[in-house]
Amino acid sequence: MTSTYGELRAQLAALTTEAFRPELADIDRLPTLEIARIMNGEDETVPSAVAAQLPAIAAAIDGTAERMSHGGRLIYAGAGTAGRLGVLDASECPPTFNTDPAVVVGLIAGGPTAMVKASEGAEDSKELAAADLDALKLTVDDTVVGVSASGRTPYAVGAVEHARSLGALTIGLACNADSALGAAADHGIEVVVGPELLTGSTRLKAGTAQKLVLNMISTITMIRLGKTYGNLMVDVRASNDKLRARSRHIVSLATGASDEAIESALAATDGEVKNAILTLLAGVDAETASRLLTESDGHLRAALAAAGHS
Repeated sequence: MTSTYGELRAQLAALTTEAFRPELADIDRLPTLEIARIMNGEDETVPSAVAAQLPAIAAAIDGTAERMSHGGRLIYAGAGTAGRLGVLDASECPPTFNTDPAVVVGLIAGGPTAMVKASEGAEDSKELAAADLDALKLTVDDTVVGVSASGRTPYAVGAVEHARSLGALTIGLACNADSALGAAADHGIEVVVGPELLTGSTRLKAGTAQKLVLNMISTITMIRLGKTYGNLMVDVRASNDKLRARSRHIVSLATGASDEAIESALAATDGEVKNAILTLLAGVDAETASRLLTESDGHLRAALAAAGHS
């Protein structure tokens, strides 16, 4: 057992995300404002690290969007903070883009309870990742994104390896260069943010980097799938008062129509923002709008063109 932990300790010691920073050894003695300034300075370095990976991120998104256009799903798999970030991103897609909850899925090692109660031991099992994916009945149109700051977490690596063996598209998001996760995936994205303020606490810069990349993957994929019109969330699901008000604002921005016309269009289209915009801009009825959008695979610009609106 000692030799096992010794080997793992050596692996961790070689990771940039686990490196010790002697210049911060007395950080606990500093005034709170100074610590906050240091943390803020650390966070400022993250976007440039993400920027260095933009070509890899874009290629991964294009591959994801292509498969999802054929009915595939986007599935995140990770443990601890990485897993929680995946679940968070997945859970925000239905209200933002009106996707079915089964289309963008977040898997976290240890299951849903691990979102609020640490289940760190579950991250050590590749077999658990394979079983979780098998429960979803993975297909070749699906995309699996393994997320791990270290890039060595067995659950994330196992998810990518298993998904790739089944023909699904795979993405490995890590925060160390030359990671096992990046190597295992079709698309390796390695955002090297450097050592953390607190040694090994990868919920900090690494977590921020992962959130930024996941934002890109889901948002730009949805843009490619026609879930937006320009920068408007035309597939937003109006499930509460705030979102109902936002849906009316979106229709207004897209069409310039009067409040009365907007209310009438939304009533005729059962509150579907994209359909309401199409009826107002193209002068078609709700039934025709629905048909045009179906024929255009949900792309509003294409439906407008089909209706003769430039």
